[in-house]
Amino acid sequence: MPQRRPVRICLVCLGNICRSPMAAVVLRARLAEAGLADRVSVESAGLGSWHVGGPADRRALSALQSRGLAAEDHRARQFGADSFDQYDVVLAMDREILADLHRLAPNAARRDAIQMLRAYDPVALASGELDVADPYFGDDAGFTRALAQIEAAVDGLVSVLEQDLGTVLE
Repeated sequence: MPQRRPVRICLVCLGNICRSPMAAVVLRARLAEAGLADRVSVESAGLGSWHVGGPADRRALSALQSRGLAAEDHRARQFGADSFDQYDVVLAMDREILADLHRLAPNAARRDAIQMLRAYDPVALASGELDVADPYFGDDAGFTRALAQIEAAVDGLVSVLEQDLGTVLE
């Protein structure tokens, strides 16, 4: 039976040290739990270049650790116009990132691949509050809040992927 390539997802925030790495770690964990880890490839990146090569923020690492997750091996990367060719879906952490990604996209087909992560959270979608709060300039509580927003959205995303991809063939 022919193997399909995995669906390729990139989660994008501003600096790739807070929200998008937390989202990537959570998404990978939830995909593994759902038996879809081999069907979906997950990466993260930031629009800015100032943190490239650096680790995730220590507060992001602490928030993830509180959930039994780890991102110590994360290294920040930058998302550019040429990055669109590498992904099927690009998920923005907030509306500013969404707008910047739309401006960066080289064509309409690439713009169609861009979505808001929290659009997969029914509560966020109903309220219209689709931004994952940027915790960078705040305290640990902001990272905990952002992680909770990410987890709710990722759970919805994994449900959609389960429907679209199905579980492991029996």
